[in-house]
Amino acid sequence: MLPPGSEIIVATRNAGKVKELVSMFLNKGIVVKSLLDFDDMPDIVEDGATFADNALIKARTIARLLSLPVIADDSGLCVDALNGEPGVFSARYAGEHATDEQNNRKLLDELKKSGDLLKQSPETVSEPIYLSAARFKCAICLVDSDGNPLVQVEASCEGVIIAEARGTNGFGYDPLFYIPELERTMAELDLKQKNRLSHRGSAIRLLWKAVET
Repeated sequence: MLPPGSEIIVATRNAGKVKELVSMFLNKGIVVKSLLDFDDMPDIVEDGATFADNALIKARTIARLLSLPVIADDSGLCVDALNGEPGVFSARYAGEHATDEQNNRKLLDELKKSGDLLKQSPETVSEPIYLSAARFKCAICLVDSDGNPLVQVEASCEGVIIAEARGTNGFGYDPLFYIPELERTMAELDLKQKNRLSHRGSAIRLLWKAVET
């Protein structure tokens, strides 16, 4: 489906996503470009009801503009105490052009208003305060050069939201997303660890499994 030497577009301008996705394709012999490599690409209205809807919208739009196969993902954070918010609005939770810091601040503010928090007291000074169970979700869609869907996959990563940010790696909500089994936030993992455990890494592996069968 994607032989070595193929060129494929990753439909994002998010430098963090580009770095993660390119690293996963390095050993596949696939030439990967992103929207950062093209001028005058339009902003895409992601008005789907689900992550899968938005991934397909992005992939089809870019494929039809560039006449190349496209991989697009949509991902976000779903927090139990907030009834699944911010969900598909994760990137713009605090506003259309919100920064990661603004989105994280709003998340903590909304959780403070909620009466359904995990009231777990830390057993040690170094253990964080848990606020809510949560999960990162990712949907990835691969379309051909005409925008026809070839593969659609979804994956998730379970964790908890903590009261204070930890770590400087990653992006988005990573500093607040804690994985108890590792005693680390996503932002405290290096790229190799994150790709092995994250929702996006898991979705990419499902994509490759589908492509190679």
